[in-house]
Amino acid sequence: MALLRVDFFSEALSLSTSMNVILPQRTTSQVGLAGAASDTPPPVLYLLHGMSDDATTWVRRTSIERYVAPLGLAVVMPQVHRSYYTDEVYGGRYWTFLSEELPALVHDFFRFSERREDTFVAGLSMGGYGALKWALREPHRFAAAASLSGALDIAGRTTRRERPEDPRMTARLFGDGPVAGTDADLLHLVAEADPDALPALRAWCGTEDGLLEDNRRFAAACTAADLPVELVEGPGDHDWAYWDARIVDVLAWLPLRNPAG
Repeated sequence: MALLRVDFFSEALSLSTSMNVILPQRTTSQVGLAGAASDTPPPVLYLLHGMSDDATTWVRRTSIERYVAPLGLAVVMPQVHRSYYTDEVYGGRYWTFLSEELPALVHDFFRFSERREDTFVAGLSMGGYGALKWALREPHRFAAAASLSGALDIAGRTTRRERPEDPRMTARLFGDGPVAGTDADLLHLVAEADPDALPALRAWCGTEDGLLEDNRRFAAACTAADLPVELVEGPGDHDWAYWDARIVDVLAWLPLRNPAG
């Protein structure tokens, strides 16, 4: 595998930002790790970070590079700060960056497959929210989307409490009006979704995680809307021990059509 840090200018954000990218590499003599790649453009996973993290966090705190090495899968890990992957009312256009500018730049910079069946998205916590939001709003883009410990009921959560380290975060992100019923509300997006148009969706959450009830409400909303979304519960808290283990499950679940050899 090759691990790249890409520093670039974002027109959507009007500032310089970065992403980390894992590129497939076929290897035979590397001790302890066999890498795979194909002669065709590789599939790509957009892997989104959580609220307190950045573009480096998946590489620093999991073995994601080792996990994807035999799969021939490229991984794009962008940086979006504490944006909830939204066009902030008082801030940057992070939804525009994620959904429009980032994929275009990725395909300008790299030779990745642009086919829906080769494109996936996943994330943890705030990134789990971002992954499912992206898949629900742009289902034509992805073959599968996964959430780990996602903040999946953001409308309910923002009405319950603010974060003491960022007391105006909700107003900065979403304004002073209600989040419920908007395109920032996953439960609203679920109710409006066409089941036949959606990619495969799955959520994982630990039974000791404070976001478990949010995940259960999201799953119940999917059931009510006849969306085939599975919530996988099991032992675990809101921490990297859980996410490092579950990203392996996500990779095994992805419908990779032709794993590289």
